[in-house]
Amino acid sequence: MLLAVIVPVKSFTVAKGRLATALGDAEREALARTCAERVIAAAAPAPVYVVCTDDDVASWAADHGAQVVRQTSAGLNGAIHDGWMQARADGADHVLIAHADLPLVTTFAHVPVEGEVTLVPDRHNDGTNVLSLPAGIDFVLHYGPGSFVAHLEEVNLRGLPHHVLHDVNLALDLDTADDLHELDRRNKETP
Repeated sequence: MLLAVIVPVKSFTVAKGRLATALGDAEREALARTCAERVIAAAAPAPVYVVCTDDDVASWAADHGAQVVRQTSAGLNGAIHDGWMQARADGADHVLIAHADLPLVTTFAHVPVEGEVTLVPDRHNDGTNVLSLPAGIDFVLHYGPGSFVAHLEEVNLRGLPHHVLHDVNLALDLDTADDLHELDRRNKETP
């Protein structure tokens, strides 16, 4: 299996805007960078495709050994599609899509299964934090609110072999102040 990891990354200066009531601008930017660095490190040894529109993010991604894909399609689904098509053109036969805001990720090695779709929901079973699938299949992306159920419906509609992986580390993304509290709680539990 020739795996590629696709990570869409917003400008670090505007990332995590929903956390503005809990963190200042500099704190949100630092958090976004730190999480994205963890995601790239967790992808090793697979090649990483960072999809972005921001020059600072493009430079940062190149400095971290990722291939930069300039987003040309609209929205998050478009960004992921752009990265997916580039990875496929470069010979990947399986892609893993990961959000850049996974603070507890250490590896993705246990996620991809050759010939199958793997869905990793967020801790609320609402979003899809990680999605792994064969690169050549016909599949419509449904990122946004309720993406986990929408992606599950997509695999069922298409009759694709799949499984759902509940992983406590991959399930925590950072969208709300409650997510920050959960991260803090988990960090305090870790010796």
